[in-house]
Amino acid sequence: MNLDNTLAQERRARMAAERLLAQKQAELHEANRKLSSHARALSDEIVETREVVEEVKGENVQVRADLEKVSHEVLIAKRRLWDSVETIEDGFAVFDADSRMIAANAAYLVPFDGLECIGPGVHYSDMIQVILEEGIIDIGDVRPAAWKDEMLARWATPEIPTKVVKLFDGTFIRMVDRRGRDGDVVTLGLNITETIKREADLEDARTRAEAANRAKSAFLANMSHEIRTPMNGVVGMADLMAESKLDEEQRLYVDTIRNSGNALLSIINDVLDYSKIEAAKLSLKVEPFDLEKTILDIITLLGPSIHEKGLQISIDYDLFLPTQYEGDPVRMRQILTNLIGNAVKFTSEGHVLIRVVGLPVEPGPRQKIHITVEDSGIGIPEEMRDHVFGEFNQVEDERNRKFEGTGLGLAITRQLVELMGGEIWVESEEGVGSCFGLHVSLPVVEDSTEPNLPDGLKRAVVAMGDDLHRDILEKRLITLGLEVQLTEDASATLASAHDADVIFVDQVLPEGPGIDLVQQIRNSGVHVPVLLLASLSGAGGRPGDTSQVTHVLQKPLMRPDLIATLSGLRVDLSANPPVEDPIIPVEDTNSPTATEPSSHSEARRMRILAAEDNKTNQLVFSKLVKALDIDLQFANNGREAVDAWEVFKPDLIFMDISMPEMDGKEATRTIRAAEKADALPRTRIVALTAHAMTGDGDEIKSHGLDAHLTKPLRKPAILGEIESSCPQGVIPPLPQEDVAV
Repeated sequence: MNLDNTLAQERRARMAAERLLAQKQAELHEANRKLSSHARALSDEIVETREVVEEVKGENVQVRADLEKVSHEVLIAKRRLWDSVETIEDGFAVFDADSRMIAANAAYLVPFDGLECIGPGVHYSDMIQVILEEGIIDIGDVRPAAWKDEMLARWATPEIPTKVVKLFDGTFIRMVDRRGRDGDVVTLGLNITETIKREADLEDARTRAEAANRAKSAFLANMSHEIRTPMNGVVGMADLMAESKLDEEQRLYVDTIRNSGNALLSIINDVLDYSKIEAAKLSLKVEPFDLEKTILDIITLLGPSIHEKGLQISIDYDLFLPTQYEGDPVRMRQILTNLIGNAVKFTSEGHVLIRVVGLPVEPGPRQKIHITVEDSGIGIPEEMRDHVFGEFNQVEDERNRKFEGTGLGLAITRQLVELMGGEIWVESEEGVGSCFGLHVSLPVVEDSTEPNLPDGLKRAVVAMGDDLHRDILEKRLITLGLEVQLTEDASATLASAHDADVIFVDQVLPEGPGIDLVQQIRNSGVHVPVLLLASLSGAGGRPGDTSQVTHVLQKPLMRPDLIATLSGLRVDLSANPPVEDPIIPVEDTNSPTATEPSSHSEARRMRILAAEDNKTNQLVFSKLVKALDIDLQFANNGREAVDAWEVFKPDLIFMDISMPEMDGKEATRTIRAAEKADALPRTRIVALTAHAMTGDGDEIKSHGLDAHLTKPLRKPAILGEIESSCPQGVIPPLPQEDVAV
C-alpha cells in the first residue's frame, strides 16, 4: 500500500475518531446537563424536605408538650377521682372483662383486713374463696359450696342482681354491680346497717301498733257490748213507760230519757263506725235501693227539728234522673243523714235545699250522681273548711259551741264517699250558709215506668209565694210538658183559674191561708182539680177544711208523688166537674179479720225461750211481751238454754251471745248438731245481743243463728219476729188490734 493510501486511511480514521469524539462529547454534555438539572431539582427537594422536617420537628415538640400536659391532667383527674372514691364510706371496685380486680377503694378492702392476696389483679372467684375461708361473710346455714356457686352464678349474669350480705361483725352490705358494654364491672358495697335497723324498728313499731289497734278494736267491741247492755234497760223501760198513761210532765221526762238514750247510741255508733273505717274493715253491701225515697225518709225523720225551727226544706230531684240504683243503702242513708242533718242542725232560720242531678257513665247503665245539700246556716270560715272533714272536729267558736256531737259525722261521711269511689267537697261563706256536695257513680236499676198524664192536662196554675218550692215545681211541670202560670195573690189566681186544667195552691200564701183561696176558686165555678201543698215544717198549722181539695201533697214535693197524683187526675174539659177525693177504705181493726181457732182450749200457746243472763234485760224483755198470749221461759246461760230446748221444745229462741259457762254461739251450735243428729225440725234462733259492730251480724249468724237483733231491744222488731215465727195451730200471740196495725 503506498504512502498516500496509508495517509488517506489514517486521515479517514482520524476524522471518524474526531466525529465519534464529538458525538461522545455531545452525549456527555447532554448527560451533564441532565445531571445538573436533576441535581438542582434534588437540591430544591432537599431544601423543601429540610423545611418540612424542621416544621414537623417543631410540631413534634408541641405534640410532645401537649401530650405531657394532657398526661399530667389525666393523672391529676385520676388522682382526684380516686381521692374522691377513697372518701366514700361505701366500698367501690372495678373488675375487667376477665373478672380481675382493676382497682378498689379502702372501704371495699376493709372487710379483708389487709390480706395481701386481695387487691388489684385478684380474680373474683379467688376473692369469693378467700371470703369463705376467712369467714368474712355470715352465710348462715347455707353450705359454703352452695353459697359460692350462687355468688359465681350471680356474677355471670348479664344484669347482676342486687344482693344483701351480712358481714362477720353484723354489718349489712348491699352489693350493687353493673356490667359495662366492654364487660367491665363496677361494684358498690353500700352499708345499709342503719337502714336495716330502722326497718326492724319500724316493723317492731308496726307490730306494736297492730297489737294496739287489735286491743283498741277489742276494747271498742267490749265497750259497745257493756254500754248497750245497761242502755237496753234504760231505753227499753223508757219505751214501756211511754206506752203507759202519763201526764204531760211525766211524758216530757220519759221522752227526754228516750231521746238522750238514742243520742248516746248514735254517738257510740259513730265511734264504732269510724274505728271500722280506720282499720279498713268496713265493707259495702250492695243491693237495690231507691235514692229519692231514701232522701224523703231522712227528711221525715228530721221532721220534728225542721218543724221546731220553721225551716223551708226543698228537694230538687232531676225529673228524668233514675231513682233506683245498686249500692249500699245503709251507708248512703248514713251519708245523706249526716249532710242533711248538719244542714238542719246549723241552720236556725231560712232554708235547706237538696239537689240531685246526674249524667250517664259509659259503659253500661251507670249514673254519675251529684248531690248537693245547701243551707242558709252559720257558714264556715275559709280557713276551717278542710278542718270540718277531720276526726273529732267541729268549727268551734262562740256561735256553735251549743251544737252537740262527736265531730265524727263528716269524717265518716268523707270516708264512706271515698269508699264508694266518689268525692265530697264543701263551699261556704261565713254567716251566709254552706253547700256540701258529693258525687258517686252507681249502677242503675232499670225502670221502664213512664209518666202517663191525662190527655187533657195541658195548663197548670201555681199559686205560691216566690220560693224554692215554687221554682222546683215549675221546672218539673214544664219538664212534664205543661204550660205553667205562676201567681201569688187571689185575684191573679182567679183570673187564670178558668183556663187551667189543674191548680196548685200553697197552704200558706202571702195574703193568708191557701184553703181560703181554694174556697174562692170553687165559689167562682171552677171545678178543675185543686192540689193543696202542705208544709212539712208545720207552718200554717193544719190545712183546715179540705173537702174542696182534690189532693193534699206534702212539701217537699217528691217526684213520684207528683207524677202519681197527676196521672190519677180525671180532667174533663167539657163538663169540668169537681174532682172528689178518692175514697180509701180504712180497715176496721176492731172486727176480726183472721181466722181464729174455734176453741183456745184445744190449741196451745206459742212457746218462746229467751236466753239472757242479765236480770234487767230479762225484766225488759218480759215487759215488752207482757201483752202477748205466749208461754215464755228464761235461761240464764247457754247451757241452761240447751237443756231448756230439749225439755221445753220452744217455737222460737231469743239467744244472747255473751253469757257465762256457755255463750250463745256455742249453745246454738250444740242445738243445731242435736237437730241434725236426731232429724229434728229446725228451731228459729234469733240473736239478741249488744254486739253491734259492723260485721258482727254475719259472724254471729255463721254459727247457725237465723237473725241478728241488737240491743237496746226494740218492741216492733221483737213482735215482728214472734208473729212471723208463730206456727199453725197455735193461739195467735198478738192481740188482733196489734196484728191489724
